[in-house]
Order: sequence, then structure tokens, then C-alpha cells
Amino acid sequence: MTGSPTTIRELVDKHFSLQWCRENIVVPLGVEFNENTGSQKLTVAIGNFSYLATIGDFIKQRAAAADLECQFIEKAATDIQALLDQAAQERLMSDQALDSFEFSDDAVLDALKEADGDDSSKGFDFDFDDSDEQIIEEQAMDLSSEMMGSKIQQAAAKVLIHSCRSGVSDIHVEPRQEDYKIRVRRDGVMQNYVSMPRSAGIKLTACLKNMAQMDIAERRQSQDGKIRRRFEGQLMEFRCATAPGKYGEKMVMRILNSNSDMLSLDVLMSNEQVRNDFRSIINEANGIIIVSGPTGSGKSTTLASALREKDSGELNIVTAEDPIEYDLGGNIQQFPVIRAKGQTFANLLRTFLRQDPDVILIGETRDPETAESSMDAAETGHLVFTTLHANSASSSLTRLMDMEVPSYKLNASLRGVLAQRLLRKVCPECSVERPINDAEAHFTKLNVGTSVRFATSLNAEEKQQRKQEGTLCTRCNGSGYQGRIGTYELMKINRPIRDAIKEKKATHEIEGIAVDSGMLTLKSYAVDLIRQQLTTISELQKICNTEF
Repeated sequence: MTGSPTTIRELVDKHFSLQWCRENIVVPLGVEFNENTGSQKLTVAIGNFSYLATIGDFIKQRAAAADLECQFIEKAATDIQALLDQAAQERLMSDQALDSFEFSDDAVLDALKEADGDDSSKGFDFDFDDSDEQIIEEQAMDLSSEMMGSKIQQAAAKVLIHSCRSGVSDIHVEPRQEDYKIRVRRDGVMQNYVSMPRSAGIKLTACLKNMAQMDIAERRQSQDGKIRRRFEGQLMEFRCATAPGKYGEKMVMRILNSNSDMLSLDVLMSNEQVRNDFRSIINEANGIIIVSGPTGSGKSTTLASALREKDSGELNIVTAEDPIEYDLGGNIQQFPVIRAKGQTFANLLRTFLRQDPDVILIGETRDPETAESSMDAAETGHLVFTTLHANSASSSLTRLMDMEVPSYKLNASLRGVLAQRLLRKVCPECSVERPINDAEAHFTKLNVGTSVRFATSLNAEEKQQRKQEGTLCTRCNGSGYQGRIGTYELMKINRPIRDAIKEKKATHEIEGIAVDSGMLTLKSYAVDLIRQQLTTISELQKICNTEF
């Protein structure tokens, strides 16, 4: 006999629990009258009769407590799970008052509108798997309101627009004794942009603070804010921070790159073997994956790309970020860290674990509490991504051990460590190509005479002269570089690495073991980029901190 889903759900809730039945592959099918004994008989299906020795007495006791006899039958495990899935969909309503409620789609929408106090249908709709995705975006003001405003508003708008169009990542408005200076970070390098009188600098800072919804009257305390504007159909977002300095308020604006086209591992990682190995690690069912590197090394972009690949619609993916840089969309739920309200990484992680997650991103592991909580989450069946400030994959392990994470937890939960840096891409228009000499060959381990590219970098005077002559490179504006490319170091946690962690070996010893196991170091990866004429030896020197 097999009862209806409602009947099965009633029996499950009355005598057992849905979770217990799933774990033990058991389902009560129904109750019928036993003419031989004159009593009620409960029929229970078992996925494997060998389980009876363990759970049979428990089932009989629960049945006897309800004055029921017990009859066992064997049923395929897949059939039992299907019956439990159907039963899980049933909502039991014993209260007679519920009969007066209507639970149609229209009734639900009407109730939501009444709760919102809006009788219109705008903004309310159902999402079904076979319908187009509906995106409700936070409203952003149009920058034309500043473009049509006062002179200082127009100047502020033009600074923001020019910075977005010219590939700048950060804007620094810096007060000095005699004037104000704006410097920008382009391709990871700070560059001078413009100087202005102090009166103009103070007005510009106040205008930008107002756009970021900061308190313009407060000049002696650090503040955080966000500028969100639209211009010519494009969304521009800036994370803003002020700090009181010796000569006035300094303001830094980080341009949040909301371009989701870059969120692809195929775009980020040029080395196919490293890319495939990283994909195999992020497809693990559980464990922790660490991406390490200094600030501005592209960790958030790599993790955002990994989560986008994981988002198949079948997983519950949650993130804790400070700040939220990319709108990942899809089925990924993103949560900002708000320390003023106690919403830290560690507290958000504890909240996530109560919400049935499959994949968790912790934006940064910076203290022992967060580190150990992340490890615990990985050990309990979750896939955890996090970032760490460390110089290499091997130093990430020793950093975690310095945070007092036990070696047995590292070995149990850690799946891999990806260290990364960003190198400037050499301009293909104005760079020169020549063979490397003996010293360069010794440093890179390339063969003497290998043809590579060298950037043509100009100082301010040379740029001005070339500009007047009309010979300045229009592609890189005389910097010698345009854009950036990543160099990666992926350490897969295998048996030799686990043994090294257990023995608490030094950083260089762990790195040697990883290289012997086939790990490509940051330097080796970068040398391959130099061979492909994508970057330069001087860029490699920056990440190696060595001369040749």
C-alpha cells in the first residue's frame, strides 16, 4: 500500500520527522485495520533491510506509543526519496479558520500590495523557472543634475566622467599647504592629474561629499559614503572615504567596476593548466578555498568569477563583502559588512550557517575568530571561499597557522590556495622589441637572445614635448602600458603538503614541496607572460622585489 502525499506527511510528522526519514531512507506508507488481531497496523517502507537491526526497534517503539502494530516492507531507496519529496511539499493546516483564506497567485500579490500600501501592480511579479529574469536595480540619479548645476558641480562631474573613461581605478583629492592636488591610480600606479587653489579644492571636496551623502559640515572625523550616478546610459559607482589630515580633508574615491563581462576565469587566467586546476578545486563539494595577495591584486574579481561559475541555480550561494564591488546577480545573495551595527564577517558567517547555505564567500579573513569559523563551516559540508593578505600561496598557510588555526583543521578542510598579482600589460603600439641580455636571461631563466618587449616610458617633460610634436602614443598616453593582466600561483593541497602542514614546516620548505608537486610560481607564470610579450621584465621585478 502507498498513501497519498498528505497522508504520508501526516504520519511522518506524527511518528518521526522528515529529516530522520531522509537520513535513514524510511517512509511510513499508511495505517490499515488488521482483521486477525483487531488492531491498527502501520506499514513502513525501508530502503535497505540491513538497516532494521539498527532502526527497527526504534520504529516499533514509536508505533507502539500510538497503539499501532508495525509491518515492514522493502522499497527502492529512490522511490522512498521521491515519496518524501512529495510529502515535503504538503502544508498541513489543521486550523479550520484557514479554509476561508484564498492562496491563489493573485491573492498573494494582492496581500503584498496591501502590505506595501500600494494598489498599483508596478514592481510586483512572480519569478518562475521558465520566465525571463526580472532585475530590480537600486535607483541611481542621473549625472546631468550636476552637469546642469553650479560650476563646482560641473567640475566634480567632469572629474568622475573622465576618470571612468580613462581606465582609472582610484581618485585621490589631496590637500597640501599651498594648494590641492588630484592624483589618480591607473593600472596600479599613482599618477599626477591636476592641481588647484585651496579654495577650489575645499569646494570640490564638499561637493563630492554631498554627492556621496556624507555630512559636509563634519571635517574632523573620517566618513564613508558612496556615489552612484548614471551618465549616457552607463552606471558609475564610487566608494568614497574621507580622512582629516594636517592640511585638510583628503578624499579617496574607488571606482567600483560593475562590468560583469570581466567576470570569467577564461578572461582572467591565460594559463590553461592553472585555469583547469582552479576549476577542479572550486567544483569540490566542500572545504575552504583561499585567494591571497595584497590590496588591489584582483582577489575580489577572481572570486566573483568563481561564484558566477558556481551559480547553476541549484545552490544557495551567500557572500559577506566589505564593500560589495560587483553585483553578481543570478541566485547569489550578497550581504555588506556593517561594523557600526555589529555586522562583521564572523557574525555574518554565523548567520549564514543558520540559513542552509551550500557556498559561502567571506570577503576577508583578518582575525583568528573568522579563520576558525571559516574552517568549521568548511568541515560541516559547506564550500567556503575567502581572501587573505599574504605574499604567496605558501605564506598563506603559515599566516593561518600564525592565527592559531590548528594544523588538523587546515588539513581537514583546505582544498587549495591561489596567490595572485596584477602586472601592467605593455603597450603594443609604442613598446620596443629586443633580445634579452645575459643578466636578464639569468633573472628570468629564459634563453639568452629570447625576443621580449620593453616599455617606452616617458616623464612629464617628454610627454609634453611629444604631445606638442603630435608623436605621443594615443593608446597609452606615453605611460608605456595599457591595462593589466594577472599572474597566479595555485597550490593544490595534496598529501606531501598536508604532511608539511602537520609538521609546521617553514614557508620556503612548503613552497619547495609544492613546486616539486608541479606548482607554477608567481614568477614562473609571469615569465611565461613575458615570453608571450604581454608584459615586461621590469613588471616582474616589482613582484619579486629583486634586482638583476
